[in-house]
Amino acid sequence: MAITPRIEIKQSQSLLMTQQLRQAINLLQLNNLELSELITQELENNPILEREDDLLESSSSTNETTENYTEEDFAPDIDYNNAFNDDYGSDREGYEPSWLDHNSSNTSYTDDEFDYISQKASSSESAYELINRQIANRFNSNQEKLIASHLSTFLDGGGYFTGNLTTISQQLKIDTNKIQQVLHTLQTFEPSGIFAQTLKECLSIQLADANHLDPMMQKLLDNLELLASGDIKKLKKICQASDEDFSSMLSDIKSLNPKPLAKYNHDNNSYIIPDVFVRRNKYGEYIVELNQDTLPRVLINHNYISLFSQNKNAKKYLREKINNANFLIKSLHQRATTILKISEEIVKHQRDFFEYGITQLRPMLLRDIAEAVEMHESTISRVTNHKYMHTPIGLLELKYFFSSAAGMYNGDNQTSTTSIKHKIKQLIDNEGDKILSDDALVECLAAQSIKIARRTIAKYRDEMGIPTSAQRKREKRKIKL
Repeated sequence: MAITPRIEIKQSQSLLMTQQLRQAINLLQLNNLELSELITQELENNPILEREDDLLESSSSTNETTENYTEEDFAPDIDYNNAFNDDYGSDREGYEPSWLDHNSSNTSYTDDEFDYISQKASSSESAYELINRQIANRFNSNQEKLIASHLSTFLDGGGYFTGNLTTISQQLKIDTNKIQQVLHTLQTFEPSGIFAQTLKECLSIQLADANHLDPMMQKLLDNLELLASGDIKKLKKICQASDEDFSSMLSDIKSLNPKPLAKYNHDNNSYIIPDVFVRRNKYGEYIVELNQDTLPRVLINHNYISLFSQNKNAKKYLREKINNANFLIKSLHQRATTILKISEEIVKHQRDFFEYGITQLRPMLLRDIAEAVEMHESTISRVTNHKYMHTPIGLLELKYFFSSAAGMYNGDNQTSTTSIKHKIKQLIDNEGDKILSDDALVECLAAQSIKIARRTIAKYRDEMGIPTSAQRKREKRKIKL
């Protein structure tokens, strides 16, 4: 049989990502602040859209009628019911929302390209970005990252820490000494002097970093009020410094920055803005609410449509803009519903965490929430990425609540790896003169019915940046000497 080219018709099924689905995925990934940027951009491009507050004000003061306008004239050819529920579908001809790609080119897409975090409005690194980057690099355990992120919310515009450690300890249900340790690490961050609680401490940190904090300089810092009042003669006498040394010390002081964060960007992008609030009512139930203050709300301006609906040349233009506006409004509503539904399920799964603290963090995977809310795991991942929940314990990223389960000798699987890391850290912090080896840590955890291998202990210890028992013994000897 000869092989020759031929033309034939073949029917087959294929999976195509629709433009609507792409936009739905885009919106799910954005937090409220990033979404506001997108909405602002679309408001500039689409005259049909207006912010809800602006439209309500204009509607109350206008007498224009819409009697010549009918919805059917501009009904969009969009199946909204498939926008989020169907994974794939067919593209709609001529449907090209101007906000579809949000500053990206009109080419093929992959999940890796849905990264809008890098498209921040600010061109320079903000204070929040600077601190958050260092927290991610310097802390290994989730507990320490949680504490550090919470402490960073107490920074003022100059970079000073204004929180009360005792109050924070009660809120997080964590020992005050642990809070103090994390704060001490934060004080080593850049810019030098950040997280100080007083001007003296701020200057001391900067001088120590520059290797200029000698006993003479310490005396000067202990008497800063004399420097402020101009009593140089008395201050010089207290420091027991020569004219040359004292002049050099004053030059060093003048070179310091009393407000380390003053030069950094402090706009809305500089701070973590929660997307969801969790509060406890008088009945002991946890209520989950969206952050309405940062949730953008837009409506269609029907007065604008009625003004140009009789113009044949404008009708095609209006249809396109109405299609875009209708789908955006529907997508925003679906996004809000999805975030709220997933957040409620997270709080439901982690109730013991909110009641008793980090040691009661239950193991929870993306699959667990996906099954509970009947969504795909990829949807859960996108919704929880770069979004924050304000809770009675503190400000937490939604991703924080997810961790795998660990085995228990009693057959229970309700202990998370995050909780186990916390227990290991506690045991080592409280070991005293008797240094605990990895095998000893296995026995300590076994006494709490936690089943874990020695090599797993070593892995978790490395992840948290904790030295081996031999290294810790050497450090203890150095301290005693």
